Amino acid sequence: MKPDQPNRRGGGHGPPGRSAGGEAGRQGGHGGPHRHHPPGPARPPGPPRGPWQSAPRSEPRQPGPEAPRGAIWLYGQHAVAAALANPQRRLRRLLVTEEAEPAIAARVAQPWPLAPERVERARLDQLLGRDAVHQGAALLADPLAQPSLAHALERPGPVLVLDQVTDPRNVGAILRSAAAFRAAAVIAQERNAPEETGALAKAASGALETVPLLRAVNLARTLVALRAAGLWVVGLDPAGKPLDGCAFADRRLALVLGAEDTGLRRLTRETCDELAGIAMPGSMASLNVSVAASVALYELARRP
Repeated sequence: MKPDQPNRRGGGHGPPGRSAGGEAGRQGGHGGPHRHHPPGPARPPGPPRGPWQSAPRSEPRQPGPEAPRGAIWLYGQHAVAAALANPQRRLRRLLVTEEAEPAIAARVAQPWPLAPERVERARLDQLLGRDAVHQGAALLADPLAQPSLAHALERPGPVLVLDQVTDPRNVGAILRSAAAFRAAAVIAQERNAPEETGALAKAASGALETVPLLRAVNLARTLVALRAAGLWVVGLDPAGKPLDGCAFADRRLALVLGAEDTGLRRLTRETCDELAGIAMPGSMASLNVSVAASVALYELARRP
C-alpha cells in the first residue's frame, strides 16, 4: 500500500512507515529496487493443504556429518541445553567434552533424557567442521514437528513473517529476538527459506525450541489467513512512515520482513494492510534483517 493511500480494511490504523533490513547492505528490504523472481518448478499434484503447511519435498533432507538420514546435529551449549529440555524434541545422541558437561548441567538439571558420551574437542571439530562453534557440545536429534497456524496463534504476541529470508543465521537471530520479545511465532516460506540446521539453531541460542517456526507454501495466502484471524499485517518497507508501537496499542500485529537485497515482493506488499518502517536518523540507510526485526519488536513492546 502506498503511504498516501487509505488502508483497505478501514477504521483506525497505525501510521504507515519505513522499514529497515539489509544483509550485505540491504537485508530485509531497506533500499534497492524490487525484483520479480520467476516461479519455481511446478509441484506434483497432491491433496489440498493450508497455505502454512509444508509441501512434500522433492529431495530428501540432507543429513549432517555422520548423521542418519532425517536427523540433524545441533551444537552449542545454549542450543543443546534447550533441546534437552524440550519434551517435543526426539533425541538420538549427546556428545560433550569434559568441560562442557557441567556447563550444560547448570542449565538443565541431570539426569538428561539420554546419557552423554564423553568426547574430545577434536572429535567434535572433525564431526561438525572446524568452523562450527560447538562449545564442546553436540546433539543428534530429529527436526521439530511443525504446529498448525491455529495452534501457533493460541500463543500471545505478534507474529513475524519472513519473505524469502534465506540466511540460516539471520533466521536464527530473528527467532532469538522473537523469544526475547514474546512473539507468538515466526513464519518462513517453505521453498525459499533455510531448513532447520545446526547453524540456525546455534544462532537462535535455544529459541528454536520455544518459538514455533512455521513453513508457508504460499506467503500471500498465509497473510490473508492471518488477517482473517484478526491480525493487522504490517510490512516493513522504506515506503512508509516510521513504525510507532503506541499507535497499535489495541491491535495484534503480524510484521512482514523482506528478503536479502530485494525487500518485500510486490504481491507481499500488496497483501499487507499497511507499510511501516524504522526511523534511522544516522548515516546508515539500512539494517540487517535480524537487527530490523529486533528494533521493530522493541518498538512494539513500548505499547502501553
